[in-house]
This record gives sequence, structure tokens and C-alpha cells, in this order.
Amino acid sequence: MKIRSVLSALALVLGALFAPGFGVFSSATDAQAATKITHATATSMFNSSGIGWVSSGGCSNRNNASCTSFDQLNLDTAKGAQTLKSATGCALTITGGTETGHASGTYSHWNGYKLDFSRTTCVTNYIKNTFAYIGVRGDGAPQWKSGSGNVYADEGNHWDVTYYNCGGC
Repeated sequence: MKIRSVLSALALVLGALFAPGFGVFSSATDAQAATKITHATATSMFNSSGIGWVSSGGCSNRNNASCTSFDQLNLDTAKGAQTLKSATGCALTITGGTETGHASGTYSHWNGYKLDFSRTTCVTNYIKNTFAYIGVRGDGAPQWKSGSGNVYADEGNHWDVTYYNCGGC
């Protein structure tokens, strides 16, 4: 019986040490398993919050770079957009989602972590006056980081936002 107790305790300790996002051997930047949603679910969420979206191609096909798609968007990313809308009180329009044509990487549009928003004076003032400036990204885009850890990059004609979480929803 003692060996079983020791093994059980060891399993609990190892589980805590290596638990994704919580253990000492993981980090806040480790990609966590995310709940994916459909385009229809995302647009319903956005519509209910007064968030608009546009597509240069007038479509939502994830495999067409001219479309704006929310297929395979992370639920926390959609909630993060809702949090931004609620916090700013600004008109908010999404111009890019999970469609092909964006930069690759773990925390990418394709993987559901990013949304692009139209750059308006209201949104820009809120981001620059509320979040912490953290310097320029590798491509030269200046960045601001929210208290929850989401990153807002000013790409000139739009905001490229990386949602690691829902922004305090």
C-alpha cells in the first residue's frame, strides 16, 4: 500500500509541475488548447455586441485571402473583441479574421488568435491612452499591451490584435 500512496503523490506533484499554463515548467506564452468556433457563431457574437465586419471580397471563405472568415476563431478571441467594444464604447469593425493570407506562426490569424480592426480615432486613442507601449514589432509596427496581456499592433491602416485571452471578460 505504501508504494501505491507514494506513486499517487508523485503523479499529483508531476501533474502540477507540468500542467499547461500553470506548472513551473510551462510559461504564459505556451499555446493553450483553445475552444474553436464557427463563422456563424462568431458573427452572432459580434452582431449581439454591435461589432461590424467587412470583407473586401464580400465573402467568408477561410481559404480565400479576399474574404473575412471567422471559421476556427478562438472563442476567447471573439470574447476579446466583445471586451474591447464594451470597454471603448467605440464603433468597432473587423477587417481580418482567420482567412489565409496573413503571417504564419503559433499566435496567428489562421490559428484563431488574431483579428484586424479598422483604425479609427476612437479606438486608437483608447489603445494608446489605456495600454502600455511595449516597443516596435519586428516589422516596425508599434505595439501596446493590455493589462490582460493581449497585444495591439498599429499596422498603419488597421490594428492587428493578438488575443492570448478574452481580455478580462
